[in-house]
Amino acid sequence: MDSDHEAYILLLLSDSNLPTGSFVTSAGLESYVTHGFLTDLCSPPSPIDSTAPSPDKMDYMTTFLRDSLSSYAHLALPFVLDSHLIVEASLRDPRASPDAIDHTLARLTELDELYETMTLNHVARRASKNQGVALLTLFSKGFSKPSLFRHLPPSESNSIPEQQTRAAALVDQLKHLVRRGDTHGHLPVCWGVLTAALGLSHERSQFLHLFLQARGLLSASVRLNTIGPYAAQQLLLHAVRPVVDSEMSRCKHLTTGSLASQGNAEEESEDDILHGPATTWLLGDILAARHDLQHSRIFNS
Repeated sequence: MDSDHEAYILLLLSDSNLPTGSFVTSAGLESYVTHGFLTDLCSPPSPIDSTAPSPDKMDYMTTFLRDSLSSYAHLALPFVLDSHLIVEASLRDPRASPDAIDHTLARLTELDELYETMTLNHVARRASKNQGVALLTLFSKGFSKPSLFRHLPPSESNSIPEQQTRAAALVDQLKHLVRRGDTHGHLPVCWGVLTAALGLSHERSQFLHLFLQARGLLSASVRLNTIGPYAAQQLLLHAVRPVVDSEMSRCKHLTTGSLASQGNAEEESEDDILHGPATTWLLGDILAARHDLQHSRIFNS
């Protein structure tokens, strides 16, 4: 894919108006705030040094962002990478056949089941499934070529590349498996499928996924009135980028080990498999699991 087209796809995927379900999730932030942790992270200033500035909500929010994104990157990015590589390899295979698609779906289902097992609380599982199937629907209804070819340039109206046709068939079959309850349709797996079907590189896919997770957290924080919209933009520009860059450098090569077990051409070392997906912030998971216990709430997770 040429750089201009890839940049255009990135702009489309970063649109906050996309119906992906992220608007109704706070990734545990609402429970975190309700339980009082957003104001108890730092000790009060020492009475001896009264000139020391007291921490404000932006400090607390930055701490939450760092811990939450670190844990999410360690858990989700290996699944984004593996699902992306599986679909990418399938679409590049010139021997397209129903059996090949079935094999690809079986491998994606295996990844999906592993993510279900490694997600430690029911609230996070629920949010992940809702957003995952929304992504598959988005590809089918929003990113497929329109049936009214008069909307397309003449050079594109005569034919649809075979790879795009196979990508659409793969996404539709995966969506049907999710609808029937044969697989879960978790967000990182479906994100990898979506971006591979659109032709993004796996590193761009991982980076954008982590950025959108951070942007969703800040959007939720604004609606919870913990920070204002201008503060959210400041954090997005100055605080999020270093965190995303740091977590990408740590986690972009992590895999689930499934590709090695399937005899993938890109061999993975034993060290890569042992240092695969993990949850690194148990407090966040515990608080997220208590989300449904709140007397009033505005988010689904």
